[in-house]
Amino acid sequence: MKEALKKCEERMRKRVDHLEIEFREIRAGRANPNVLDKLRVDYYGAPTPINGVAAVSVTEARTLTIQPWDASILRAIEKAIQTSDIGINPQNDGKIIRLVFPPLTEEKRKEISKEIAKMAEAKKVHVRNIRRDTIDDLKKLKKSSEITEDEQKKGEKKVQELTDKYTKIIDKMTEEKQKEIMSI
Repeated sequence: MKEALKKCEERMRKRVDHLEIEFREIRAGRANPNVLDKLRVDYYGAPTPINGVAAVSVTEARTLTIQPWDASILRAIEKAIQTSDIGINPQNDGKIIRLVFPPLTEEKRKEISKEIAKMAEAKKVHVRNIRRDTIDDLKKLKKSSEITEDEQKKGEKKVQELTDKYTKIIDKMTEEKQKEIMSI
């Protein structure tokens, strides 16, 4: 039973960690190097993350600077940014690429806030599905007489506590991210 609970908590933790990564990639009107995390550049035949071929830094509140270590890859980085869904046109001066993040309109902020809520709800559904799977596993253990009915009930209570814990974490993360998006 302890193994089932440990596995349950591990799976729930992974969902929260994944949501945290998704939230970091959301463009919030200020320069954030994490928006480039999904982008890959063809570097000598291998898809490589931009931060693996260039120095990425925030030079001003809304400006991101990308300085490749190999000047020959400048065009490939520019093309990767243009074809991505970031929505920012790169400025290439021949040595570095600048990404200037425009301020978000109120309408866009609300739209992003709704998207954040949808992402969070999807993760909460994942957590509840993990709860259901774990409770099913506990019922199977009871049926095969590996645990007693009391142990099953204790296990189900623990699973519900874990579900509540991770749901609250997701709610808190969502509230913080929405607050960040809505602040100017």
